[in-house]
Amino acid sequence: MAAGEQQSREYLERHGLPALLHRLAALLLYHRPERPRQFLIQVLEAVRAARRGEAAMPGVLDEADVEAVFRMLDAAGRGFVTGRQCRAALKTLGLSTAELRVGDEEEIRLPAFKEEVMKTLLEGWTV
Repeated sequence: MAAGEQQSREYLERHGLPALLHRLAALLLYHRPERPRQFLIQVLEAVRAARRGEAAMPGVLDEADVEAVFRMLDAAGRGFVTGRQCRAALKTLGLSTAELRVGDEEEIRLPAFKEEVMKTLLEGWTV
């Protein structure tokens, strides 16, 4: 890899831009707005407002969606999923598992699952 390309990659990573661009692209593909540039401006303004505590963070998933994911993982109705299942769900959703501090067989109930997924969703906007 050329030095310039490596420096460019390091710059992007240092500023968290791949994650930001991935999140913006996901929102574009999910909503498919008629005016994509205006939509992106509105999303970034919404992120700014959310950081000030004036609005919710924009996203593709809301709490109801996260609950639905939990219920799919807990098909047997045991009331919990394992750490392994939680980790797999986060990866499937394109989210980081780096901060997940549970063992593979540890039981995770719905409130903790929702908290973990929602927290990880918000981390994508911390650029």
